[in-house]
Amino acid sequence: MDISHIVSDDAAAILAGNSIYNGNNEHWQYLFESYIGGEVYRNAGHLFHYQLENGREYDARLETTPLENHCRSVINVYTSFLFRDQPNRDLGSLENSPGIRDFMRDVDHDGRSLDQFMKEVNVWTSVFGHAWIMCVKPNVGAVSMADELESEVRPYLTMLTPLVVTDWNWTRQPNGKYVLDYFKYIEDTNGSITVVKEWTPDFITTYTLDGDEETVKDYEVETNGLGWIPAVCAYNTRSTVRGIGISDINDIADAQKMIYNSTSEAVESIKLDTRPTLVATPETNVGTGVGALIHMPDNLDPGLKPYALEFSGASIDSIYKSINHTIEAIDKMANTGAVRATESRTMSGVAMETEFQLLNAKLSEKADQLELAEEQIWKFYAYYQGTVWDGELEYPGSFNIRDTSAEVEQLRVARETATDKRVIKEIDKRLLQWMDIEDIDLDDFVPHVMINPADNAQVIVNTQEEHLAYVAQGWIHQGE
Repeated sequence: MDISHIVSDDAAAILAGNSIYNGNNEHWQYLFESYIGGEVYRNAGHLFHYQLENGREYDARLETTPLENHCRSVINVYTSFLFRDQPNRDLGSLENSPGIRDFMRDVDHDGRSLDQFMKEVNVWTSVFGHAWIMCVKPNVGAVSMADELESEVRPYLTMLTPLVVTDWNWTRQPNGKYVLDYFKYIEDTNGSITVVKEWTPDFITTYTLDGDEETVKDYEVETNGLGWIPAVCAYNTRSTVRGIGISDINDIADAQKMIYNSTSEAVESIKLDTRPTLVATPETNVGTGVGALIHMPDNLDPGLKPYALEFSGASIDSIYKSINHTIEAIDKMANTGAVRATESRTMSGVAMETEFQLLNAKLSEKADQLELAEEQIWKFYAYYQGTVWDGELEYPGSFNIRDTSAEVEQLRVARETATDKRVIKEIDKRLLQWMDIEDIDLDDFVPHVMINPADNAQVIVNTQEEHLAYVAQGWIHQGE
């Protein structure tokens, strides 16, 4: 077989990306650093350089400036809500397929279950706007399903971030469908050795490159028996460019960098305010520390006596006010003001409900994109198993985001103002539902003993109203 037309010996060309990758790679790296934080963010040097600031001074500022990682916080909020309830999966004819349980317990040969894998996909699609998923099955020459099971060969998944997928191409078919006909990514990097994989509908080429010598050390070409490329592009939100998604933290990362630099300004202001600069002649012997003595020459001109420079920079309070305003802006962009709040905020009930609805809509859209990506994975898996995907997959479409404290307060006020026993009974039912109590029959109340855990005091309650009143004060039913 002549493969000279599909094998390259140019290491630089193999590593090169297409124009879309080259145009977005720097921004993707910035989003990655903003999400990871820590040493990665510090080493990236996102602090602005002061004029005439030398490298040593800049490094000192980097070491003393903490990062408030709002990018990670927002994405963690989204992920916690999205995967609070697990997706419902009806595997159809795959339900009893050999190896299906092993696949779902360890989808990537690295110990991650399917739910854990999709949770990670959600994280990185939120960071970059999209991520790629490869569903592959090793070809070990097995001739039957029994041979594959004996060799522990089965399909597995690999997730690729946009930082390692360097080239791809879609072709539009006569029926209007777009088909991925070229795909190249960096599979592994170990020191100076880089492994690059190149997929086409006909061939799979694996290059081993030596970065020090900038040469192709080895390559391997195998036939692509599928006739297509088993790659899924999982989107966070689709953009106008095929294969490119919209990140959740595009604007949040910029706001986070502003807070980072404002924090550095606050730190420097505190230093200047508590450790003022002393101006003195070279002959003056200046001590250090609290209560230090300053020895001046006897013949020193009185006009040259030492003096401290008074710091007249921006007020630290104004800096922190700007930081708090930026944090509020982040919460507005992410629709997480009521969720991420660490202190009471003045929000009307309508404003809070509107924010919950906007967050619910955003989460629902993200869940739809994850569902679409997983459906394509199952189609690939079914094909490898010699069947067709006929199952059903459903991610949660609505997320119960409520301010329960406000609801309980409304029920309390309504109960105090209600006069109709039927209305009071319905309110009591709602309170019991909120308290997750199902063993009390409001129509047949039985007097019982309530206990105060604080001092073990006991009281007999004879009505449902008394029971709820004592529960609200922390009392419990005897025997619970």
